[in-house]
Amino acid sequence: MMNDTEREAIILKSAWEMIDDMVNWAVFMKIERADPSNLMFQTSGHARLFIILLGDFLSEIRAFKGEPIPLGLKPAPSNARPSDLTFLFHLRQVCADPKLGADIVGLSVAVEAFASWLEGEFVAENVNLHSIDVVADLHVARCRYIKMCGDMAKHNLARLATNVGHLRKLLAEAGHPVSEQQGYLAVETFFEWFYQDIFIYHSSQVGEFLNNIRWAIYDYLQPEFRRSFYVSARSTAEFPMYSYHVPSAITEPIAVAMYWDAMNRSRSQPYMQRFVIPDYMKQHY
Repeated sequence: MMNDTEREAIILKSAWEMIDDMVNWAVFMKIERADPSNLMFQTSGHARLFIILLGDFLSEIRAFKGEPIPLGLKPAPSNARPSDLTFLFHLRQVCADPKLGADIVGLSVAVEAFASWLEGEFVAENVNLHSIDVVADLHVARCRYIKMCGDMAKHNLARLATNVGHLRKLLAEAGHPVSEQQGYLAVETFFEWFYQDIFIYHSSQVGEFLNNIRWAIYDYLQPEFRRSFYVSARSTAEFPMYSYHVPSAITEPIAVAMYWDAMNRSRSQPYMQRFVIPDYMKQHY
């Protein structure tokens, strides 16, 4: 069973890796400025990949068929707030009781900023679901529509029953109750409206939130990296060798491997600079 230090190494390595997969210069067009007006995807395929990976990051990690949650992670409480049903819950566990470092303020601020934004709600006015001849003002939480679009980008209709249920609920709350079959018919137009318009607008801000979390993890781990890193006695100019003083509390093989990976990532700064999207690109939805 994983202890808290091992669990923290797993959480931080996993979060950093997931963010690296989403927010990078293969997905986005490279910028040099610290205050870009927005981020632009390389292609429409990269945009679709981004929301699929983001949907996974924002999905709850659950036990499967009565088995424990993978990697010794803790379950979210039954009364969890919406952002606790995402990977942010596990980062919050690190912030609540840090083991590998002392200064956790930066990471906590970055996590809570993203969580608050995700839990915020907005009204999408005059959403035209022409496939079922409905025009409605939909009141939706950001986290909910992003998860829905992430699933819709990944799955075919046969695997969208849960999201059809969410869509029918949104429509009913807007005064437009529809049948299950109508819900399935409306999925494609809902996706077009919320993904191609609203999410593409939000993607720059989401990229900033994720990049801030990545940099905060890097900053938090720097003292541990400096303590842990050493050059091996067998190192030579031709074959440089290094290693880490792994904390004594970390003994499980997978936790040791993930600690090494986190330390290796800590050897250099994240490859995307810190940046801030201007306020005028954050005012809608």
